Amino acid sequence: MKKSTNWMNNPIFVPDNTTMKLILLYVLEKMEIPLTEDSIIDICTNKNDWLRYMDCKDCMWQLLDIGYIAKTNTGEYDRYNITYDGRNCLSNFYLKIPSSTRDKITNFAKANRMEFKRAQEYVGNYFKNTDGSYTTALKIKDPLEAQNLFEIKIVYPNRKSAIDATKKWKNTAPQIFEYVYDTLIQDDEIEKQEKDEI
Repeated sequence: MKKSTNWMNNPIFVPDNTTMKLILLYVLEKMEIPLTEDSIIDICTNKNDWLRYMDCKDCMWQLLDIGYIAKTNTGEYDRYNITYDGRNCLSNFYLKIPSSTRDKITNFAKANRMEFKRAQEYVGNYFKNTDGSYTTALKIKDPLEAQNLFEIKIVYPNRKSAIDATKKWKNTAPQIFEYVYDTLIQDDEIEKQEKDEI
């Protein structure tokens, strides 16, 4: 049986409560985007073994209580981000986090930041209509507000097409939004130029 090399089984380094809080603050700082509670737990416990599930939840609520992280309600899900006070604390005590853990967090954030951003901000779902067709609701959510930046609904003749559209949305949302936005703005700019010429 292969022996695990994570910190949970390492008697040399067992983080105390302060170190766990610093790890959580470091994750939020390096991700650079507000994260849902589920995303934070997924990053810290499931995808990596930086914290245990209950420790992660406990640290989150303690950091929220003292104002080192802030919660923003964005409609469906609350999002959490590091505050100025949290950054100040981290800048003073980040060396309490082992350098190997800091490196792992930094590398993980660089490699996965956009994936988490897409999962949280580019939302697509579908539902069946009474006539048997399917409507997809494709949205770009504002990470700090309880509103959508962009939403489009498209009717598809079958479920497979609706599923394919929602899957493609996470990778194509920025380009589609940019195209629609630029197309609509371009018409306004042309009209303004025509008025200026008169």
